[in-house]
Parts: sequence; C-alpha cells; structure tokens
Amino acid sequence: MKITELLTKQTIKLQLDSQQKEAVIEELVTVLDTAGKLNDKEGYKEAVINREKQSSTGIGEGIAIPHAKTASVKEPAIAFGRSTAGVDYESLDAQPSHLVFMIAATEGANNTHLEALSRLSTLLMREEIRKQLLEAADEDEIIDIINTHDQDDEEEEEVQEEPTAEGKPAKILAVTACPTGIAHTFMAADALKEKAKEMGVDIKVETNGSSGIKHALTAKEIEEAPAIIVAADKQVEMERFKGKHVIEVPVTAGIRRPQELIEKAINQDAPIYKGSGGRSSKDENESSSKGRSGFYKHLMSGVSNMLPFVVGGGILVAISFFWGIKSADPNDPSFNSFAAVLKGIGGDNALALIVAVLAGFIAMSIADRPGFAPGMVGGFMASAAGAGFLGGLIAGFLAGYIVVLLKKVFTFVPQSLDGIKPVLLYPLFGIFFTGIIMHYIVNTPVKMVMDGLTHWLESLGTGNLVLMGIILAGMMAIDMGGPINKAAYTFGLAMIAAGNYAPHAAIMAGGMVPPLGIALATTIFRNKFSKRDREAGITCYFMGAAFITEGAIPFAAADPLRVIPSAVIGAAVAGGLTEFFRVTLPAPHGGLFVFWVTNHPVLYIISILIGAVVTAILLGILKKPVKQEA
Repeated sequence: MKITELLTKQTIKLQLDSQQKEAVIEELVTVLDTAGKLNDKEGYKEAVINREKQSSTGIGEGIAIPHAKTASVKEPAIAFGRSTAGVDYESLDAQPSHLVFMIAATEGANNTHLEALSRLSTLLMREEIRKQLLEAADEDEIIDIINTHDQDDEEEEEVQEEPTAEGKPAKILAVTACPTGIAHTFMAADALKEKAKEMGVDIKVETNGSSGIKHALTAKEIEEAPAIIVAADKQVEMERFKGKHVIEVPVTAGIRRPQELIEKAINQDAPIYKGSGGRSSKDENESSSKGRSGFYKHLMSGVSNMLPFVVGGGILVAISFFWGIKSADPNDPSFNSFAAVLKGIGGDNALALIVAVLAGFIAMSIADRPGFAPGMVGGFMASAAGAGFLGGLIAGFLAGYIVVLLKKVFTFVPQSLDGIKPVLLYPLFGIFFTGIIMHYIVNTPVKMVMDGLTHWLESLGTGNLVLMGIILAGMMAIDMGGPINKAAYTFGLAMIAAGNYAPHAAIMAGGMVPPLGIALATTIFRNKFSKRDREAGITCYFMGAAFITEGAIPFAAADPLRVIPSAVIGAAVAGGLTEFFRVTLPAPHGGLFVFWVTNHPVLYIISILIGAVVTAILLGILKKPVKQEA
C-alpha cells in the first residue's frame, strides 16, 4: 500500500493556525474528523494526548509525529500540517516543529496499513524530503513528493538478512520498540541503519512494531554479536541476550544518538546482561534507575492497575444498593438474593483485592516480575490485618526493594542455574522476608495509625469537615488526573476501606465539577468559546457525570490561567458543601450514576450542581469573547 492512499489532499493543511502543541493536535484531529476518518473525535484526541504524556512525539529536525492506535479511528489515515513559524512541540532538540504528521491507526489495523504508516516515519528522516515538503506550493505537490520517495522496503529486508561476510567484523545488533509501534520504532531503526552505513558498520535492527516483530534476531546472530543495542520504551524479550553486552536506552536515543550507541556497541562499552533484570555494573544500575525509579512512577503503576478493580467492584456494589443499603444482609427485611450476589462479586472479591493489587504492581514496577508475588502477599497481609492502604503502600515498596536486594545477593549463583532464580529463589525469599517484616513490624503500628485517623475524622466538627472537603475536592481539580488528584483519590479509597465514607463524597464531587462546570460554561456563555470548544463541551457533560475529571484537560491546557482556578474554586465549593451537609458515599467510583447510595442524594446533587455553576460563572467572567466561525 502506498503512503498516499492514507495521506490525501483532504487530510492536508498547508498552514497550521496555532503554534502551541495542544491546539495543533486539535487542528489535525479536526482535519481527520472532517475527512470522515474517525468514529470518535474526542476519543482519538484523548488517545493522542495520552501518547504525548509518555514522551513527546516531537522528534527534532523540525518534525513531529503525533499518533495513536485506537478503536476511535474509522479507517487508517495520515493528516499533515505545516507551520512556517514553527510549533512549540517540546521536541527532543528543543527546536520548533514545522512538519507535523498525525498518524491514525485503527485498533485492528492490518499489516499493509501499518507498514505504510511506519514507512512514512523512515522517509522523514531524510533531509532532502523534509526540505521539499517545506517548499511545496500546494497539496498536489506534497502528494507528488511522497509518491516519488515512497517505495516498498522489500530490498532492504533482503539486505537485512544477508549473512556476515567472511573476514568482516560481526554484526552489531539492535532492537527498537515504542508503546504504539508505529513511528518511533521505525525512525530509531532507520537512524541506526543510516548511521551504521555511513560508518561502514554492519548492523541488523529488529523492530517491535504494531504489525509484529520484523527482522527478528536469530540465536546465531546474537551469539556472534559483540553487543546489542536495545532502544525501547516498552518491554521486549531480553532473556535471549543473557551473557551479552547490552546497551539499554529509550527509543528516542536511537533517533538522536545513533553514532554514540554504535560506537559503544563496537567497543563493547556496556554491561553484561545477566537475565531476570540483573546487571553487572554500577553504571547500568544508575542508567536503569533513571528510567524506572521514582516514588511517583511506582505508586502510579500500583494505582493504575488497581483502578479497574475499584471501578468494576465499586459500581457493582453501588448497583446492589438499589434494593436497599442492607439488601445483601440475609437478616434484613430488604434482603435480595441478586443484590447479595452483586455485593459479593464487587465488594467481597473485587474490592477485597485492591490493596494486594496495589502492592503487587508497586513491587513489580520496582523489581520487575520477580517483585509481583512478594508485593501481592505483603498487600494481602496488610489488608487482612486492617493496615489498609497505608500498609499496602509500605508492603509494595518493601517487597520491591527486598527483591532488588535479593538480585544482588544471588549474583554468586552460577549462570547455569540462573533459571531457578525467578521461579524459586526470588519468590521464596521475597515472600518470606516481606511477610516476616509485615507481620512483626509493619501491620500493628500501621493499623493503629489508620484507626486513629478514622477516629479523628469521625470526631471532627462541621467546620473542620468543611475545610477538609474544600481541600480534598480542590486537590481533585488542580491537575485533573495527575499526582495531586490521585493522592486525594487514594486517600478517599483508604477512608472507605476504613469505614469512613465522608471524605470520598467530597473527593468524587470535586472530580466531577471541572468537566461539568466547563460544559455548562460552553452552553451558557457561547460567545466565550469556539465552535470546536462548544462541541467538546457536550462530551464534558458525560465525562463529568461519570467522574472522569480528565475531560477538562483540553480546556485547561488551552487556557490554564483561567480554567484551572475556576475549576478548583468550583470543586472546592462542592466539596465543602458535601461535608457541610454531612454526605457520605460508600461507592469508590461511578459519579452521578451512584448518587442514590449516598445518605443525602438530593443534597449531594445540589452540592455538585452549585460547584459546577460556580465554575461556569467564573469562566464566563474571566474568558474573553472569541471570534465566531462563519
């Protein structure tokens, strides 16, 4: 398939209107939507923005390639936008981007489409093509330039598979991979191959793209290679490199620093990979830690994997309350057998796992797969002992670092016995030491802390409760899904687990207000928002009602100085009111769809509506009228 079957005149915008990243993404998403390439404009835009959060797709040399693979795409397509002034795209070389290609891949895109999409990314690595695209006079010339340079990579594949000639140095091997597997994967591969050719070095690059693994490295090639370069932002098969010099870097390093990586590989300037996450040098440990360590990253790994249990289990419990708050109790007159089943599935099983899952994935983030079992066991012990979320957090970090220590301790085990480490030594000693410390040292004092916190909250007067509600709800709106938001949400879950349902009522209200308030503002103050914003505002009604604070992010990113303060103030008002009215909420998620499980459902809705109205009015006052489209 030719690239120009995906990039058409209808998906080209010769002059971008904006010079800001978020606005340019909106422009090109609109181009794709207008061309009929998307099923869900907002869903695709959200997927693109989520990809940007992992790492900027501004790759330098004046290029940005935002992309996403999602069911929101109706058919694979490419949109192209050009900016004479340049777009501030947070590029790797800190230079503005003048050529922006947005790649839209369907969830089930076939290999033909994916190969065309990936081929575009390799073409853009060539300076002459970039120059021609910048100077093109119209859409037809853009299409002609791409057609001229576009060709299948079958010949290249044959070259890749050539055996190393006698007398020549062994091949340098490389693996490239990015989370989406569309752009960066192939650009890094192309950069490495081009630089190797320039240096006269024989190289083979395996790509782990959306269409699968191409140019897979063979066991014989790995055995003969002096070193392997792994430029990847996602997990690739590493055990095959055991005993070899391995250079592990982000995929962007393959694009930006190919010569440095090739020279390191030639000189074997890299530690020997020992398998199961082991390394042999301090430098490698430090390098690895830069990409993998950090309290927030490990915590978010636990929280993000825990959330499906919270959402699914919490909503099932909330549905069971439809027959009555005590409808699952066989001794209560309101008992309903189906409600009891729902509560059993959601509460006694799904929600009962959340502390263990939190701890397990925190430990896994720290120590890779060997940390998972000790973390799960430690989290389960914390939950069973009543140490709650705080105990689970401690268990996760404790288990993770215990396994990291065990990896260092067991370096004396002969390489021939490396296979027993992940299946025997790490789980046995990891679970043992984590369990002993949790049982004898952690659980009892942490339970006392959690009990004390619960009793303190229960003893608070109305004034202090209102202040707490203001703070927690405001935190939900400050970064709308970021670390501050997650900290408040995790605190609410901990209080639910401890049997105190008041804080989470304020937290959920605070999370719903930003998108709801923005939606109201786009409806009431129509002259303050563009047509695109008003359309996005409709989506915000649903996202706000479902307790998805992230629905407000596009508006906050486009106008943070007005939107964020308005959202925080409105959320704080709603949170303060829920505590003033003494509203309690036992459901951990669900938004307005679980309002009936509160003790004061009408007052709860009123609190949220007042907060949303406050946000809307502030936006109406602060924002300036915009020029409306004809």
